[in-house]
Amino acid sequence: MAHTKAQKAVSGNRDSRSKRLGIKVYGGQSVKPGYVIVRQRGSKFNAGQGTLLSRDYTIIALKEGIVKFVQKRGEKYVYVS
Repeated sequence: MAHTKAQKAVSGNRDSRSKRLGIKVYGGQSVKPGYVIVRQRGSKFNAGQGTLLSRDYTIIALKEGIVKFVQKRGEKYVYVS
C-alpha cells in the first residue's frame, strides 16, 4: 500500500517565485532618469532629492546623476545629485 495517497501529501510543497527585491544601483554609481534604484516591500528606504517613490515602494531616478545613500535621524534616504 502506498504511503502517499494519490500524491496529496506533497501537493502543498511548492514555493513562490522570488520577487527580485533589493538594491539595483549602489552608492557612487551613475543613473539616468527612469532607472530603478531600489525595489522594496514597504519604505525601508525613503525617496530623497532627485528620486521618486512609486506605488509599490520602488525608488526611481528622476534625473541623471550619482546615487547617494544617506542616513538622517534614523531614516535612510536615497539621493541622486
